[in-house]
Amino acid sequence: MTQLKTLIVAMMLGGTVLTSPLQAADTPATATSAVTKASSEFARAQALLDRAEAHLQEKGDQAMASFSQAGEFVDGELYVYVIDTKGNFLASGGSSTTLIGRNVLDLTDSEGRHFIREILDGAKVKPNGRVEYRWNNPIRGGNEPKIATYRKVGERILVVGNYAPNASFELAKSLVWRAAHELKVGGEAAFARLGSLNGGFVQDDLYVFVIGVNDGVVHVHGGQPRQVGRKAADIVDVNGKRFLLEMIELARQKGEGEVRYVFRNPLTLKNENKRSYIVRVGDYLVGAGSYENAAR
Repeated sequence: MTQLKTLIVAMMLGGTVLTSPLQAADTPATATSAVTKASSEFARAQALLDRAEAHLQEKGDQAMASFSQAGEFVDGELYVYVIDTKGNFLASGGSSTTLIGRNVLDLTDSEGRHFIREILDGAKVKPNGRVEYRWNNPIRGGNEPKIATYRKVGERILVVGNYAPNASFELAKSLVWRAAHELKVGGEAAFARLGSLNGGFVQDDLYVFVIGVNDGVVHVHGGQPRQVGRKAADIVDVNGKRFLLEMIELARQKGEGEVRYVFRNPLTLKNENKRSYIVRVGDYLVGAGSYENAAR
């Protein structure tokens, strides 16, 4: 989602930020990979909607029976569901079949947002659109970002919902380079933005942290603000590893690199394996990481 909009080329950074030949080549490839993945999901949703629209135009409301069966209107984890302009749930080819026959105007996501109303309001203005919300993913067992792609056909609204991809390590690296640029340009005044929910550096399970290389203090932590002010030496992962000290040493010796450890995922509230990338900017290191899988 928003992380796909925040990709930066590492060559923009110079001076106190250590650069390497890999960065110039890697970041554009990262951007291409992220956009390709998002485009693929969007294309699958659009293809389903194309087929569903043609079927609805041909069959009218008789198409609802087809939409509620596993078949041509299901693509892996993607499926079509249908609501009318009053919020009545008419058909579904997936787990939301329990909603058929009910009015879902007051249905909210896991954060209390009336996303169905957002879909209906959007469809009044434009026949095609997307609404982002949060929903429980039964496969991974946690609330995750989800995207509803909708299309209004007469008085019916066809919808395909898909979970946004988990943040990748490559996207974490892109976020680090953008944050490093922000810190280089703005200095310590950038700390507030780097840790703010509205600053563009906290994106679902991706967030930026900043640690002093010399003072060993956490100055920014977008995932757990209560960590700000703590000494890196006092923070360990669930296995007792002083991973922040490892990051500081890496920043001193090489200026950039990655560190692996186990940390609590703010989305799933579970301890998960994490892989973080760090870059040194003067007296600070900037880092971000991606969660890979549940720790054993």
